[in-house]
Amino acid sequence: MAGDRFPVEATHIMMFARSVADDNQIYYDEDYAKTTEVGHIIAPPTFVQSSAQFNPNYFLRPKVGQPWFGSGKEPTGVKRDAGGGGGGGGGGLHAEQHYEYHRHPKPGDVLTVTVRPGKTWEKEGKRSGKLVFSETITEYRDQNGELVVTARGVGVRTERPVDQK
Repeated sequence: MAGDRFPVEATHIMMFARSVADDNQIYYDEDYAKTTEVGHIIAPPTFVQSSAQFNPNYFLRPKVGQPWFGSGKEPTGVKRDAGGGGGGGGGGLHAEQHYEYHRHPKPGDVLTVTVRPGKTWEKEGKRSGKLVFSETITEYRDQNGELVVTARGVGVRTERPVDQK
């Protein structure tokens, strides 16, 4: 999602907080927020993840006339190929997510999102064979180019050993 712009609006923050059932007033009440240490409305933790909805190619975003991951008869809404892996045919799992806040995102910010690969490492699983871990680093910068949030996600996939006969 390199270079996509993500405008942060007060209503986005309020709706995100409601969707995760977080009623902290700092997410929606400007008068209350002025009395806090930061002095203004801020976005909840993990809010920046919603930037994916501004990416027209985001794989979980529904597309008109195409099967959608999350709808339909199949558990994912996307028919699996014979012998396919998990949801939508992917072979990996999301293992970890970490957020480092350099400052709180706030209304009026226009974040630019860049994604780059991080480290890759392997471990030997007891039953699953080789586990391959890969890190993805996502940086969210504001309209002045200042780093606001760094997100680090870790995925894992298995490379099963060939059965010895």
